[in-house]
Amino acid sequence: MALTPAQPRPLSIDTHAHVFVRGLPLVGARRYTPDYDATLADYLGLLDAHGMSHGVLVQPSFLGTDNSFMLAALAQARGRLRGVAVIDAAVTPAELADMNLAGVRGIRLNLMAKPTPPLTSAPWQTLLPAITALDWHVEVHMEAARLHEAVTPLLAMGCRVVVDHFGRPDPALGIADPGFGYLLDQGASGRVWVKLAAAYRNWRPADCAALGRQATHKLLTAFPADRLMWGSDWPHTENRDRADYRLACDWLRAWVDDDTMRHTLLAATPAALFGITGDHP
Repeated sequence: MALTPAQPRPLSIDTHAHVFVRGLPLVGARRYTPDYDATLADYLGLLDAHGMSHGVLVQPSFLGTDNSFMLAALAQARGRLRGVAVIDAAVTPAELADMNLAGVRGIRLNLMAKPTPPLTSAPWQTLLPAITALDWHVEVHMEAARLHEAVTPLLAMGCRVVVDHFGRPDPALGIADPGFGYLLDQGASGRVWVKLAAAYRNWRPADCAALGRQATHKLLTAFPADRLMWGSDWPHTENRDRADYRLACDWLRAWVDDDTMRHTLLAATPAALFGITGDHP
């Protein structure tokens, strides 16, 4: 039976997407410059079309620490979305409190091809406990071979850690990457989550169903299902010719056969992590 606008959608959460438009101020040192718009209206339309009740916006790296466009989108979405911000380590407690009220539930360290910051030194020693006190997490995006550089000190500081995009194993090594093995070893910590998202950043699109399934099954041997979650990675920056929202949904079904487990990844896990309750009309 088709849902009408008045009917609630069952809880189902896309944990990784970006919104932006052309003309926003971009950081100077960036890997990517979008020549198209990824609007809030477009994203909400995709959530509706694919039966998703909620979504999570992640600040794109090319916008740096100016989270204002994302925060405006959170406000316009009226509680349907949560956010993950990119911040300067010297951010003030008042700024963190304002972002928390807006719906931000974590910060992102996008360290692809960037040095790992000195997480055990000031001002991180002040910031990270503040992040934990807000019940936020730290999202880490970096090559699998380097994951230990960030994940180990973050766990030592008491942080909850979310690892992006299957942990970004080396495409030539896949699940044999020792860095992916390190990620599997963190399953026992109880404080690490992994996003099953953007498989095309690790493998050729033709291999994403099969190799993503292998990686997912490995992760499910090391992590309980309530530490894994799915994200579309819309609008697939740098990879718009390799994926779309429908394909991202199809890959999840290829990776996880069991309906109950898939529901855990889509609902229970992200709802608890991002503080999302109830269905959405």
